[in-house]
Amino acid sequence: MTPEIIDFKSIIELDSELNKIQDLDLLLERILFEARKVVYADAGSIYVKQAVEEDGKSVEKLLIKYAQNETFQKSLPPGQKMIYSVFSVPISDKSISGYCALTGNIVDVPDMYNIPPDAPYSFNSSFDRLTGYRTTSSLTFPLLTAEGRLLGVIQVINKTEEGKVVPFSEGDKFLITHFAANATIALQRAFVTRAMILRMIKMSELRDPKETGTHVNRVAGYAVEIYDRWAYNNKISDAERMNYRDILRIAAMLHDVGKVAISDVILKKPARFTPEEFLVMQHHTLYGAGLFDDPQSAIDNIAREIALTHHENWDGTGYPGWVDPDSLVTEKADGTGKPAGRKGEEIPFAGRIVAIADVFDALCSKRVYKEPWSEEQVLAEMRKLAGSKFDPELMNIFFEILPNIKQTQSLYPEDPTA
Repeated sequence: MTPEIIDFKSIIELDSELNKIQDLDLLLERILFEARKVVYADAGSIYVKQAVEEDGKSVEKLLIKYAQNETFQKSLPPGQKMIYSVFSVPISDKSISGYCALTGNIVDVPDMYNIPPDAPYSFNSSFDRLTGYRTTSSLTFPLLTAEGRLLGVIQVINKTEEGKVVPFSEGDKFLITHFAANATIALQRAFVTRAMILRMIKMSELRDPKETGTHVNRVAGYAVEIYDRWAYNNKISDAERMNYRDILRIAAMLHDVGKVAISDVILKKPARFTPEEFLVMQHHTLYGAGLFDDPQSAIDNIAREIALTHHENWDGTGYPGWVDPDSLVTEKADGTGKPAGRKGEEIPFAGRIVAIADVFDALCSKRVYKEPWSEEQVLAEMRKLAGSKFDPELMNIFFEILPNIKQTQSLYPEDPTA
């Protein structure tokens, strides 16, 4: 049986695996990994088509979402992820990925340093010059729906056989064509799921200007990065890690959805809250948890935990404390008869992770009552709060993976016009 037949069988089996992943970002990351695996590529990038504002106009570009490089990854300490530049590419014939998106055709380049002179596109070798990597063979293919709509582009680099870089074959193109068809179906479903979640966030944004799509994507991205390193440190199996990170990312995006039930007078107040207003604001945790009072899935269960507990503090001084979100009855009282705060590991794991992610993003962001803090100020504050507000183990992890946190931040920048 030829390698192409073996790999074609694995692509068919992979179809069901991709369809299990519900979050768009995690699916994109997995698709790139599997595309590289199918054709034995050392490196690669995946781009999505996205409208961006340029000079007051909406322009469609390719935005890089993930980049992978096995050679670089092997040189990193165990558990550490590769950092890559975040950039966009015009959909035009000037670059290989742009040309692929423009034409909808697979672009096969056996040697990036010997592109035919009549080709409209060229190769930017700046990455190779900076890193010492040698990009040789590349295969770039579009992700097109059955209706011909472009979702994105994948570029795989340096097919490797017996330790040597070789050109991609006709068999590789055959495999990639079928892989892309399966991946696109999974992507369409994930795009729909993401759109539905962002519509819920949009409802919150209509009430609370701080609750934006970029904010919730950053918080969810930070949460997954923290969890990934925790899972590595605690030797969690790949199967369990992949399943939980998918659930966590979607659930984390809904952490503040309960704000839809808070008055505009409070949500849109252009100043800090009074003690009375802050008490009302605290109820968004209960309202958010109440939206998931009839859980239908693991996502509902984790979303309920996060909505309810992401403002609890490690030392027990957070809110709402031990209150049943459905009946609003105090489950455990302190000495004054008020709800006792959850503390330590009484706070659900997902709530402890999102607490860190949410506060970090809030400190880095502009608010009606404050300018964004400097990176130095933010990190000093996060260190100070370890062990009182935040789980100290998770805070150690946060600082271990700070480069990955910053990369997630760059993937979802604030709209400068907002």
